[in-house]
Amino acid sequence: MIIIFFIHLIPYKMFSRMSVLALYIAVPLLLVTMFAGASYNEATRWLQIPGTGLTIQPSDFAKVAIIMYVARILSANQNNIRDFKGVFLKIAIAVILICILILPSNLSTAIIVFITAFALMFVGRIPIKYLLSLVMTGALILSVFILISIAVNKEGRINTWKHRIEAFIEGEGDSYQSDQAKVAIVQGGFFGKGPGKSTQRNLLPHPYSDFVFAIIIEEYGTVIGGFLVLALYLWLFFRTGLIIRRSKSTYAAFLAFGLSTGLVIQAFVNMAVAVGLLPVTGQTLPLVSMGGSSILFSSLAVGMILSVSWGSQENGKMTEMVGISDEDINDERQGKS
Repeated sequence: MIIIFFIHLIPYKMFSRMSVLALYIAVPLLLVTMFAGASYNEATRWLQIPGTGLTIQPSDFAKVAIIMYVARILSANQNNIRDFKGVFLKIAIAVILICILILPSNLSTAIIVFITAFALMFVGRIPIKYLLSLVMTGALILSVFILISIAVNKEGRINTWKHRIEAFIEGEGDSYQSDQAKVAIVQGGFFGKGPGKSTQRNLLPHPYSDFVFAIIIEEYGTVIGGFLVLALYLWLFFRTGLIIRRSKSTYAAFLAFGLSTGLVIQAFVNMAVAVGLLPVTGQTLPLVSMGGSSILFSSLAVGMILSVSWGSQENGKMTEMVGISDEDINDERQGKS
């Protein structure tokens, strides 16, 4: 809450000005994590902060940074949005680079970043043929990565993905934790056991992070716990849509859309894993899962959305999400560089 409060006080224009710097910071952090990060379950996702004993996932920061950057480029180039080199290529290179750096240790996050950027580019009026070329490039890179991983590292992350997908398809469950999550949901029933009465939290390895949704259903039931949490994320997306409609700035609109889309996609992935609709991914439930960099950067994203809302209230009603105002032309033209 403290992070959300202070971030929402920052004028959203500052996020546009900081977007390129944020991207320049994210890339080295991802590189350092790839080669010298802390490992857990064969995944090198964490970077230890010297002298603190704390760890963060730079991929969480990279998700926010790439959304800030894509929103900046789109908003500054609405009048020449079909420019392949000046607009699409700038965005595509940044998105692909971030996804490549995240991919080796965190496939699900790389996919979420890609889908979020794709959605942002779609509403930003990037031509469909350009978007299709981006999808084909992404699929090609993923295929090459899988082939190389199989050839040089048979015991690495690629085997983890293979095991999870095969187990999911065959209906065997991914692991002990997946099975225990299903037990928690069944025991919760429609109305749950009651607050604090979960028994599966003592058996699940990550009851308050990756599988917190299963514990919520066990304690509060499918009706109150499951549907209410789902409705809250849909409400967040809907309210962000109202904020976008009020905004006069295209950058603010694109920023809010990208951040809310990323949060909701991640939430849906987490909930789908908990109820057995997707193989285990390791994605946390935004703003709900305990601790870690997930809650930090989820709060950062919500604070930025509220900053857009605050700015919209001061500036009045907007015309259209894809329009460009005089304010944008003067303030966001520098995003072309």
